[in-house]
Amino acid sequence: MNTTTLGRTGLITTAAGLGSGGFSRIGYEKYGAKHASGIVRRAYELGVRFFDSATLYGTESSVGEGLKGFSRDSYVISTKFPITDGWREGCKERFAETLNLSLKALNTEYIDIYHFHGVMPDEYEDVRDLLMPEMIKARDAGKIRFPGITERFMFDTSHKMLDAALDDDIFDVIMVGYNILNPSAAKTVFPKAVDRNVGVLNMFAVRHALANPAQMKADIVKILENGQGGPGLEADEHALDFLMGSGSDGLPIAASIMDAAYRFCAHTTGNGIVLTGTGNEAHLQENLRSLESGPLPQSILEKLESLFGLSDCVCGQEV
Repeated sequence: MNTTTLGRTGLITTAAGLGSGGFSRIGYEKYGAKHASGIVRRAYELGVRFFDSATLYGTESSVGEGLKGFSRDSYVISTKFPITDGWREGCKERFAETLNLSLKALNTEYIDIYHFHGVMPDEYEDVRDLLMPEMIKARDAGKIRFPGITERFMFDTSHKMLDAALDDDIFDVIMVGYNILNPSAAKTVFPKAVDRNVGVLNMFAVRHALANPAQMKADIVKILENGQGGPGLEADEHALDFLMGSGSDGLPIAASIMDAAYRFCAHTTGNGIVLTGTGNEAHLQENLRSLESGPLPQSILEKLESLFGLSDCVCGQEV
Protein backbone atom coordinates (compact mmCIF):
# COMPACT_ATOMS: atom_id res chain seq x y z
CA MET A 1 0.00 0.00 0.00
CA ASN A 2 0.98 3.65 -0.40
CA THR A 3 3.09 4.87 2.50
CA THR A 4 3.77 8.24 4.07
CA THR A 5 6.14 9.73 6.62
CA LEU A 6 4.06 11.17 9.45
CA GLY A 7 5.67 14.56 9.85
CA ARG A 8 8.49 14.99 12.34
CA THR A 9 7.67 11.70 14.06
CA GLY A 10 9.61 10.02 11.27
CA LEU A 11 7.09 7.15 11.37
CA ILE A 12 6.80 5.55 7.96
CA THR A 13 3.42 3.89 7.69
CA THR A 14 0.49 3.39 5.35
CA ALA A 15 -1.32 6.46 4.03
CA ALA A 16 -4.56 4.60 4.74
CA GLY A 17 -5.37 3.92 8.37
CA LEU A 18 -8.10 1.92 10.08
CA GLY A 19 -10.18 3.99 12.45
CA SER A 20 -12.20 2.17 15.09
CA GLY A 21 -14.63 4.93 16.04
CA GLY A 22 -17.45 6.39 14.00
CA PHE A 23 -20.86 4.75 13.69
CA SER A 24 -19.83 1.12 13.36
CA ARG A 25 -16.75 1.07 15.60
CA ILE A 26 -15.35 -1.65 13.31
CA GLY A 27 -18.52 -3.68 13.88
CA TYR A 28 -18.18 -3.72 17.67
CA GLU A 29 -21.53 -2.04 18.30
CA LYS A 30 -23.53 -4.51 16.20
CA TYR A 31 -21.49 -7.71 16.13
CA GLY A 32 -19.27 -7.59 19.20
CA ALA A 33 -15.59 -7.63 20.10
CA LYS A 34 -14.62 -10.78 18.22
CA HIS A 35 -15.96 -9.45 14.94
CA ALA A 36 -14.20 -6.12 15.52
CA SER A 37 -10.86 -7.79 16.17
CA GLY A 38 -11.36 -9.78 12.97
CA ILE A 39 -11.74 -6.55 10.99
CA VAL A 40 -8.49 -5.28 12.49
CA ARG A 41 -6.67 -8.48 11.60
CA ARG A 42 -8.10 -8.42 8.07
CA ALA A 43 -6.99 -4.81 7.62
CA TYR A 44 -3.46 -5.80 8.60
CA GLU A 45 -3.57 -8.71 6.15
CA LEU A 46 -4.67 -6.29 3.42
CA GLY A 47 -1.64 -4.11 4.13
CA VAL A 48 -2.86 -1.47 6.58
CA ARG A 49 -0.24 -0.57 9.18
CA PHE A 50 -1.88 2.36 10.99
CA PHE A 51 -4.59 1.70 13.58
CA ASP A 52 -6.49 4.36 15.51
CA SER A 53 -8.65 3.88 18.58
CA ALA A 54 -9.72 5.76 21.74
CA THR A 55 -10.79 5.10 25.29
CA LEU A 56 -14.26 6.41 24.45
CA TYR A 57 -14.73 4.03 21.53
CA GLY A 58 -14.50 0.88 23.62
CA THR A 59 -12.50 -0.78 20.83
CA GLU A 60 -8.96 -0.74 22.20
CA SER A 61 -9.15 -4.39 23.29
CA SER A 62 -10.36 -5.39 19.84
CA VAL A 63 -7.47 -3.55 18.23
CA GLY A 64 -5.03 -5.25 20.59
CA GLU A 65 -6.53 -8.68 19.96
CA GLY A 66 -6.63 -8.18 16.20
CA LEU A 67 -2.94 -7.28 16.09
CA LYS A 68 -1.84 -10.10 18.37
CA GLY A 69 0.97 -12.13 16.84
CA PHE A 70 2.17 -9.45 14.45
CA SER A 71 5.55 -7.83 15.07
CA ARG A 72 5.03 -4.73 17.19
CA ASP A 73 7.39 -2.66 15.10
CA SER A 74 5.42 -3.44 11.94
CA TYR A 75 2.42 -1.24 12.79
CA VAL A 76 1.57 2.10 14.39
CA ILE A 77 -1.04 2.54 17.14
CA SER A 78 -2.84 5.80 17.87
CA THR A 79 -5.25 6.18 20.78
CA LYS A 80 -6.67 8.95 22.94
CA PHE A 81 -7.35 10.37 26.39
CA PRO A 82 -10.93 11.74 26.59
CA ILE A 83 -11.59 15.42 27.22
CA THR A 84 -15.22 15.18 28.30
CA ASP A 85 -17.52 17.07 30.67
CA GLY A 86 -15.87 17.56 34.05
CA TRP A 87 -12.49 16.42 32.77
CA ARG A 88 -10.53 18.91 34.86
CA GLU A 89 -11.35 17.26 38.20
CA GLY A 90 -8.59 14.81 39.08
CA CYS A 91 -7.36 14.97 35.49
CA LYS A 92 -3.68 14.30 36.23
CA GLU A 93 -4.37 11.10 38.14
CA ARG A 94 -7.00 10.04 35.62
CA PHE A 95 -4.58 10.64 32.76
CA ALA A 96 -2.07 8.17 34.21
CA GLU A 97 -4.78 5.61 35.02
CA THR A 98 -6.40 5.87 31.59
CA LEU A 99 -3.09 5.56 29.78
CA ASN A 100 -2.22 2.41 31.74
CA LEU A 101 -5.62 0.90 30.95
CA SER A 102 -5.10 1.67 27.25
CA LEU A 103 -1.68 -0.01 27.28
CA LYS A 104 -3.23 -3.11 28.84
CA ALA A 105 -6.21 -3.17 26.47
CA LEU A 106 -4.00 -2.73 23.42
CA ASN A 107 -1.61 -5.40 24.68
CA THR A 108 1.42 -3.21 24.11
CA GLU A 109 4.24 -1.69 26.13
CA TYR A 110 4.02 1.64 24.33
CA ILE A 111 1.58 3.70 22.28
CA ASP A 112 3.02 5.40 19.24
CA ILE A 113 0.70 8.43 19.27
CA TYR A 114 -1.37 9.44 22.30
CA HIS A 115 -3.86 12.26 21.80
CA PHE A 116 -5.93 14.57 23.88
CA HIS A 117 -9.30 13.64 22.41
CA GLY A 118 -11.96 16.05 21.19
CA VAL A 119 -10.63 19.31 22.57
CA MET A 120 -12.82 22.41 22.15
CA PRO A 121 -11.32 25.87 21.61
CA ASP A 122 -12.29 27.06 25.09
CA GLU A 123 -10.70 23.98 26.65
CA TYR A 124 -7.40 24.10 24.83
CA GLU A 125 -5.36 26.29 27.18
CA ASP A 126 -6.37 24.27 30.25
CA VAL A 127 -5.60 21.00 28.47
CA ARG A 128 -2.20 22.36 27.50
CA ASP A 129 -1.37 23.75 30.93
CA LEU A 130 -2.80 20.96 33.11
CA LEU A 131 -2.15 17.85 31.04
CA MET A 132 0.74 18.47 28.68
CA PRO A 133 3.24 18.01 31.55
CA GLU A 134 1.65 14.59 32.19
CA MET A 135 1.96 13.74 28.51
CA ILE A 136 5.64 14.62 28.59
CA LYS A 137 6.16 12.46 31.70
CA ALA A 138 4.53 9.52 29.92
CA ARG A 139 6.75 10.09 26.90
CA ASP A 140 9.87 10.25 29.02
CA ALA A 141 8.81 7.02 30.75
CA GLY A 142 8.55 5.27 27.37
CA LYS A 143 4.80 4.70 27.58
CA ILE A 144 4.09 6.88 24.55
CA ARG A 145 6.27 8.04 21.70
CA PHE A 146 4.57 11.16 20.33
CA PRO A 147 1.93 13.54 21.73
CA GLY A 148 -1.10 14.37 19.61
CA ILE A 149 -4.36 16.28 19.79
CA THR A 150 -7.73 15.90 18.05
CA GLU A 151 -10.41 18.50 17.46
CA ARG A 152 -14.13 18.08 18.17
CA PHE A 153 -14.95 18.66 14.53
CA MET A 154 -18.72 18.44 14.92
CA PHE A 155 -18.67 21.64 16.99
CA ASP A 156 -15.43 23.25 15.77
CA THR A 157 -15.87 23.03 12.03
CA SER A 158 -13.52 25.96 11.34
CA HIS A 159 -10.64 24.39 13.33
CA LYS A 160 -10.15 27.15 15.91
CA MET A 161 -8.62 24.76 18.46
CA LEU A 162 -6.11 23.27 16.06
CA ASP A 163 -5.14 26.74 14.89
CA ALA A 164 -4.09 27.55 18.46
CA ALA A 165 -2.40 24.18 18.98
CA LEU A 166 -0.34 24.54 15.82
CA ASP A 167 0.77 28.00 16.91
CA ASP A 168 2.09 26.50 20.16
CA ASP A 169 3.85 23.77 18.15
CA ILE A 170 3.98 21.27 21.03
CA PHE A 171 2.17 18.38 19.34
CA ASP A 172 3.81 16.03 16.88
CA VAL A 173 0.51 14.83 15.37
CA ILE A 174 -2.95 16.34 14.95
CA MET A 175 -6.28 14.84 13.88
CA VAL A 176 -8.50 17.07 11.77
CA GLY A 177 -11.89 16.82 10.07
CA TYR A 178 -11.61 17.23 6.30
CA ASN A 179 -13.94 16.27 3.47
CA ILE A 180 -15.55 17.44 0.24
CA LEU A 181 -18.30 19.40 2.02
CA ASN A 182 -15.88 21.17 4.38
CA PRO A 183 -12.42 21.42 2.82
CA SER A 184 -11.39 24.41 4.94
CA ALA A 185 -8.49 22.57 6.59
CA ALA A 186 -6.63 22.61 3.27
CA LYS A 187 -6.41 26.40 3.50
CA THR A 188 -5.79 26.76 7.24
CA VAL A 189 -4.63 23.64 9.05
CA PHE A 190 -2.59 21.81 6.41
CA PRO A 191 -0.26 24.70 5.49
CA LYS A 192 0.56 25.33 9.16
CA ALA A 193 1.13 21.64 9.77
CA VAL A 194 3.45 21.40 6.77
CA ASP A 195 5.38 24.48 7.91
CA ARG A 196 5.92 22.89 11.34
CA ASN A 197 6.35 19.34 10.01
CA VAL A 198 3.43 18.10 12.14
CA GLY A 199 1.83 14.80 11.15
CA VAL A 200 -1.81 14.98 10.02
CA LEU A 201 -4.53 12.38 10.51
CA ASN A 202 -7.71 12.92 8.49
CA MET A 203 -11.06 11.94 10.04
CA PHE A 204 -14.59 12.50 8.65
CA ALA A 205 -13.48 11.79 5.08
CA VAL A 206 -16.91 10.27 4.42
CA ARG A 207 -19.06 9.92 7.53
CA HIS A 208 -22.84 10.21 7.11
CA ALA A 209 -23.35 12.99 4.57
CA LEU A 210 -21.30 11.46 1.77
CA ALA A 211 -23.00 8.09 2.18
CA ASN A 212 -26.53 9.36 2.87
CA PRO A 213 -28.20 11.73 0.36
CA ALA A 214 -30.64 13.16 2.94
CA GLN A 215 -27.82 14.20 5.27
CA MET A 216 -25.83 15.60 2.35
CA LYS A 217 -28.82 17.75 1.38
CA ALA A 218 -29.18 18.96 4.98
CA ASP A 219 -25.53 19.95 5.05
CA ILE A 220 -25.82 21.78 1.74
CA VAL A 221 -28.83 23.67 3.09
CA LYS A 222 -26.67 24.80 6.02
CA ILE A 223 -23.82 25.79 3.70
CA LEU A 224 -26.20 27.90 1.62
CA GLU A 225 -27.81 29.46 4.70
CA ASN A 226 -24.35 30.54 5.83
CA GLY A 227 -23.60 32.09 2.46
CA GLN A 228 -20.76 29.65 1.83
CA GLY A 229 -22.04 27.89 -1.28
CA GLY A 230 -20.55 28.54 -4.68
CA PRO A 231 -22.39 29.42 -7.90
CA GLY A 232 -24.71 26.63 -9.00
CA LEU A 233 -24.82 24.80 -5.67
CA GLU A 234 -28.36 23.67 -4.91
CA ALA A 235 -29.88 21.87 -1.94
CA ASP A 236 -30.45 18.64 -3.78
CA GLU A 237 -29.81 15.01 -2.84
CA HIS A 238 -28.18 14.59 -6.26
CA ALA A 239 -25.85 17.58 -5.98
CA LEU A 240 -22.74 15.36 -6.16
CA ASP A 241 -23.94 12.91 -8.77
CA PHE A 242 -21.59 14.54 -11.28
CA LEU A 243 -18.79 12.71 -9.49
CA MET A 244 -20.10 9.48 -10.98
CA GLY A 245 -20.25 10.84 -14.52
CA SER A 246 -17.71 10.39 -17.28
CA GLY A 247 -14.49 12.30 -17.68
CA SER A 248 -13.07 13.82 -20.85
CA ASP A 249 -11.61 10.41 -21.69
CA GLY A 250 -15.04 8.81 -21.49
CA LEU A 251 -14.12 6.78 -18.42
CA PRO A 252 -16.05 6.99 -15.13
CA ILE A 253 -14.78 9.71 -12.80
CA ALA A 254 -15.52 7.72 -9.66
CA ALA A 255 -17.26 4.48 -8.79
CA SER A 256 -19.36 6.23 -6.13
CA ILE A 257 -19.52 9.44 -4.12
CA MET A 258 -17.67 7.64 -1.32
CA ASP A 259 -14.95 6.56 -3.75
CA ALA A 260 -14.56 10.18 -4.86
CA ALA A 261 -14.56 11.37 -1.24
CA TYR A 262 -11.67 9.14 -0.22
CA ARG A 263 -9.66 10.02 -3.32
CA PHE A 264 -10.31 13.73 -2.74
CA CYS A 265 -8.80 13.46 0.74
CA ALA A 266 -5.97 11.09 -0.12
CA HIS A 267 -4.48 13.40 -2.74
CA THR A 268 -4.72 16.72 -0.90
CA THR A 269 -1.36 18.38 -0.37
CA GLY A 270 -0.44 18.42 3.30
CA ASN A 271 -2.77 15.61 4.27
CA GLY A 272 -1.10 12.61 5.88
CA ILE A 273 -3.10 9.52 6.80
CA VAL A 274 -6.75 9.16 5.82
CA LEU A 275 -8.75 7.06 8.27
CA THR A 276 -11.47 4.71 7.16
CA GLY A 277 -13.75 2.87 9.55
CA THR A 278 -16.14 0.04 8.83
CA GLY A 279 -17.35 -3.19 10.36
CA ASN A 280 -17.82 -4.81 6.96
CA GLU A 281 -14.91 -6.57 5.25
CA ALA A 282 -16.21 -5.93 1.74
CA HIS A 283 -16.59 -2.22 2.51
CA LEU A 284 -13.10 -2.19 3.98
CA GLN A 285 -11.65 -3.54 0.76
CA GLU A 286 -13.63 -1.03 -1.32
CA ASN A 287 -12.45 1.86 0.83
CA LEU A 288 -8.83 0.76 0.65
CA ARG A 289 -9.08 0.47 -3.14
CA SER A 290 -10.34 4.05 -3.25
CA LEU A 291 -7.52 5.27 -1.04
CA GLU A 292 -5.02 3.51 -3.28
CA SER A 293 -6.55 4.95 -6.47
CA GLY A 294 -5.39 8.01 -8.35
CA PRO A 295 -6.57 11.57 -7.84
CA LEU A 296 -9.79 13.00 -9.20
CA PRO A 297 -9.47 14.87 -12.51
CA GLN A 298 -8.35 18.49 -12.18
CA SER A 299 -11.59 19.74 -13.73
CA ILE A 300 -13.56 17.94 -11.01
CA LEU A 301 -11.35 19.36 -8.27
CA GLU A 302 -11.91 22.83 -9.68
CA LYS A 303 -15.67 22.28 -9.71
CA LEU A 304 -15.64 21.08 -6.11
CA GLU A 305 -13.60 24.12 -5.14
CA SER A 306 -16.09 26.43 -6.84
CA LEU A 307 -19.00 24.78 -5.00
CA PHE A 308 -17.54 24.16 -1.53
CA GLY A 309 -14.29 26.12 -1.35
CA LEU A 310 -15.72 28.63 1.14
CA SER A 311 -17.47 26.08 3.33
CA ASP A 312 -16.43 25.68 6.97
CA CYS A 313 -19.78 25.31 8.75
CA VAL A 314 -20.59 21.59 8.42
CA CYS A 315 -18.88 18.38 9.46
CA GLY A 316 -20.65 15.72 7.40
CA GLN A 317 -22.89 14.18 9.99
CA GLU A 318 -25.92 15.14 12.03
CA VAL A 319 -24.99 17.06 15.16
